[in-house]
Amino acid sequence: MRVAIAGAGAVGRSIASELIEAGHQVMLIERQSGQFTPGTVEQADWVLGDACEVSTLEESGIQLCDVVIAATGDDKVNLVVSLLAKTEFAVRRVVARVNNPANEWLFNDSWGVDVAVSTPRMLAAMVEEAVSVGDLVRLMTFRQSQANLVELTLPSETPLAGTPVRDLALPRDAALVTILRGDRVIVPQPDDPLEPGDELLLVAAADVEPDVRKALGY
Repeated sequence: MRVAIAGAGAVGRSIASELIEAGHQVMLIERQSGQFTPGTVEQADWVLGDACEVSTLEESGIQLCDVVIAATGDDKVNLVVSLLAKTEFAVRRVVARVNNPANEWLFNDSWGVDVAVSTPRMLAAMVEEAVSVGDLVRLMTFRQSQANLVELTLPSETPLAGTPVRDLALPRDAALVTILRGDRVIVPQPDDPLEPGDELLLVAAADVEPDVRKALGY
């Protein structure tokens, strides 16, 4: 997979290193000469230029990329990059970094964003997930479908202990994706029984989350 990353700051370089380690081709686009440091991620292709300029994106060959990640520290820049990538170059998947949670409502398909990643919101969700037992925690939102990835940790005295997955009365627009049990990642099968302490990861539409809580006994 070929990935273009707009913004070669600490976040952009970290993302690039992870993707390269996973075997992907990565291009970093940076407009500030002070942050244009090819030696920090040597296996990436580097482009010095403004990712908000159509000419820069065209010359970099962004139209050949499968994914564009707008990872700068400026929300306005990330929105413009996302819009250009989607509308001018028909990039299949656009991921954008949200720096200010107050701007999160802008990061949708109107601006070409397929997935918005809000670091403050993600950190808050992780903290909530770490301390919440028996309550549904929203981890992230999939913008195209408006569905959410949610988590619930079953308490030690859950009434669902021993209940097979097939007996969970989940609503139509919700699905149990994974059960995390200790160091195991379990792909749920109909006959798998639930156990106290299980972390349940589900994908659900926002309007059925109350029904998901009810189905899980909360």
